[in-house]
Amino acid sequence: MDSSSSSSKSSSGTDATRAKRRMRSGTVALGGMGLLAAALVACGSSNEPDKRCADRATMEKLNSKECKSGGRGAYYYGGSVAKNKVSGGSFDKSAVTRGGIGGSHKSSSGG
Repeated sequence: MDSSSSSSKSSSGTDATRAKRRMRSGTVALGGMGLLAAALVACGSSNEPDKRCADRATMEKLNSKECKSGGRGAYYYGGSVAKNKVSGGSFDKSAVTRGGIGGSHKSSSGG
């Protein structure tokens, strides 16, 4: 009886290991698909440059509500933000094109 009970234990242990292996590889596949989807969304096909609200005089990044009618800000296209200041883009949307995979990036310092 001992030999039959020990063989059933080893076979059920092997089945549990196989189930864990299957689950792990399924998780890896799903995780990989999620990363691929996120990368494709991030690359986007939009030709619109990034825009953010900024003060024309101080180049300070502002809340977007400051660019609504009557606010003190204007939309700043492209570029980047460092230490709450915008740079590398332009207040003129037509002066900036969105880069992407194989795309180009033009910028001018608007003022």
